[in-house]
Amino acid sequence: MNHLALIEKTQTLIAAGDIVGAESALVELADTEGDAALMVVLDMLPAKDILAVIREYDNSRESVVNLLVTPEQFARAVVIEKQYKDLTRTHLRGMMNSIIFREDADPMEFLNAIGDLEGGSEALADYFTEKWDRIEAFAFNGSFDAMKDTGELISKADLQARSYERPQVEQDEVADHDWMELAWLLRYQNPDLFIEMLTVLRAKARAHDLGAEGDESLDDEDDGKVETGDTDRGQATPAARDSDEESAI
Repeated sequence: MNHLALIEKTQTLIAAGDIVGAESALVELADTEGDAALMVVLDMLPAKDILAVIREYDNSRESVVNLLVTPEQFARAVVIEKQYKDLTRTHLRGMMNSIIFREDADPMEFLNAIGDLEGGSEALADYFTEKWDRIEAFAFNGSFDAMKDTGELISKADLQARSYERPQVEQDEVADHDWMELAWLLRYQNPDLFIEMLTVLRAKARAHDLGAEGDESLDDEDDGKVETGDTDRGQATPAARDSDEESAI
């Protein structure tokens, strides 16, 4: 089967809701023609179709697609995951953990690729939504132990001043391939992105506290974007999008 035919077959299966079948078709290509052939096809597939496959992660087995997707491909998929409107964020956290912390990968390559795209900081904020208070504690004192809620938040200037402090917790102490390790990497290896993510996370928490319907209300009104123009990173690269991007979502 040539690559274009495989892409058409994969997209047809995804559109029909047969994600397992779509993944199997891609795995078969890798088995018969090698990983390089699958990487060519992944580079030709729209982000929405890659997302449809990789978000259906399964911790009980390794997926060759998850093992071969590049940081750039993954980032383009991550920034549109919110269109599934999964309030639990289960699929987002699962696929991020399984791919960012895959064996022999550099997690920062994936995190930096996400941060370089428009909507990247929002996707990271969604990942940490349920851990907001502990991320605030980590930003404040370098510990993940939740603090007493006084209603006061550390300022951006203080965040920047503390970005380059010596870690209170070493990476190997939080090497759980989950949210703590991801937060540690962001704070100490890309502090600008960490601050930008926290800015968005605070805005989402504030909207929830004000009675909005969580971050979904933001999605409905302005596609989930939170203004980050006043953060250090500022300008972002728009995510590559297809005209029929939502067809598989």
